[in-house]
Amino acid sequence: MPSGRHRPGGPADLVEQPGWRRMLAAARHSLERTGGRLDTTVTLSTPTDDERLVIIGITGTHRSAAAARLSIRLSAVDEHLRAAYGVGLIDVLAATAPLRNRPSDRTREAVARDAVLAVAHEGRHAGSVWYAEWLDGLRRDGTLTRVVRTGLPFGDVVRVLDALPAADEPMPVFADRVLDDTKALSEGPLRGLVLRAVAAWQQAALPVGGEQERALWESVGLVPDDLASQVLVLNAPATGGLVGRWLTEAAQAGVPMRVTLHQLRLAPLALTCGEVHVCENPAVLRAATTALGTQAPMLICTEGVPSVAAHTLLCTAPQDAVIRWRNDFDWTGVRLTAAALQRYPGAVPWRMTSADYLPGAGTGTALLGTPTETPWDPSLGESMRRTGRAVMEERLLDRLIADLRAAGAG
Repeated sequence: MPSGRHRPGGPADLVEQPGWRRMLAAARHSLERTGGRLDTTVTLSTPTDDERLVIIGITGTHRSAAAARLSIRLSAVDEHLRAAYGVGLIDVLAATAPLRNRPSDRTREAVARDAVLAVAHEGRHAGSVWYAEWLDGLRRDGTLTRVVRTGLPFGDVVRVLDALPAADEPMPVFADRVLDDTKALSEGPLRGLVLRAVAAWQQAALPVGGEQERALWESVGLVPDDLASQVLVLNAPATGGLVGRWLTEAAQAGVPMRVTLHQLRLAPLALTCGEVHVCENPAVLRAATTALGTQAPMLICTEGVPSVAAHTLLCTAPQDAVIRWRNDFDWTGVRLTAAALQRYPGAVPWRMTSADYLPGAGTGTALLGTPTETPWDPSLGESMRRTGRAVMEERLLDRLIADLRAAGAG
C-alpha cells in the first residue's frame, strides 16, 4: 500500500494524484485500445518518486530510484483498487469520463462506412472512373469515417451528383428542387463533399477562392450567382434589348465589354456575326483590341473554364456560325477544346494542332495533370506526351493576331 501522502480521499480522486495520474492515463489508453482487457501492461518512462512509491505499494516489490522505466500489469492495479476501495480499475476511470471501446467503435464505424459506400454505389455515376477515384480518396483520407461520426446524410450527396449536370440552373433553385433546402450547397459539409466530387469529375484541382469555385460549379451547369458569371467580349454586335444595343455600340467603337449572365437574361439576344473566335487568355483579347480595334472579328475570352455566361452568349450565334475555338496547350486546355467541339456543331479548332504546338514546346512549362485525347489532331496529344511541356496562348500571340487581322479583313 502506498504511504499516506499517496492515499487519496477516495478512488475518484486518484486521477489527480501525482503518483497515479500518468499510470491511470496509460491504463485508460490501454483499456480503450483493447476493449477493456486487464491482462496487459503499461509502462512509465522516467518515473517520479511519487509514481515509483505507488507502484511499490501496489506490487509489494522494491523498485530502484535509478530505474528509467517501470511497468505494471493492469490486473495488479485492479486487484489493489478492489482491496483498498471496493471498486475496480474500470470503475475508477469511468467515474471521471466514460471508457471508449475502440475495437467496438472501429467495427461499428466499418459497418457504417460500408453502408455509406452501398448508398454511393447506387448512384447514377457509379460506373465512372472519376466517381470511383473520388470515393477511394474519401476512404483513404478518413473523410468517410468523419461522415459516419458526424451523421452527415451521404445520400444527399449522391442525390445531388445524380442530378448533375444541370441545365444552367441557379444553385438555390437546384438545391431546393433536389434537397428541399435552398442553402444546402452554399454552406456546410455537404457543399465540400459535392465540390470535391465535381473537381474529380472535371479533372480539376480543388478550388481556391470564389472565382475558381464559381467556375467549377458552372462546369456542371450550376450558377451560384448570375451577376458573378461573366464573359469578356470584343466586337460582338447583337440585336435584342438594352444589352444588344450595348454590345453593338461597343463593337462600333472597338471597346471590350464584360457581360453578366443576369444581363444576358434580361431580354432575347442574338449575335449578328457569322464567325466567332474564342480564346482563353485576356492577353489575346487585349492585344487584338490594341492592334485591330474595330477591325477585329468577334472574339470571346473564356478566362479558363467557360462560364455559363459565355455559353449563353455563344448559343445566341446564328446556327450556321463558325466558332473557332482554342485554349492553352495543357491537358486542361485540350480537354476544354474537345468539350467545345462536342457542344457546338459549328465549332472548329483554332491553332490547336501539333504544328502550332511544337515550335514553343522546347521552352514551355512542365505539363501537369491527366493526359487526354485530342481527336481533332491525334498527333497533338502524342507530341504533348512526348515533350511533357505546356505552351500558353501568349506564345502564339503574333500568329493569333495575324489570323484575327485576316478574318477581320475578309
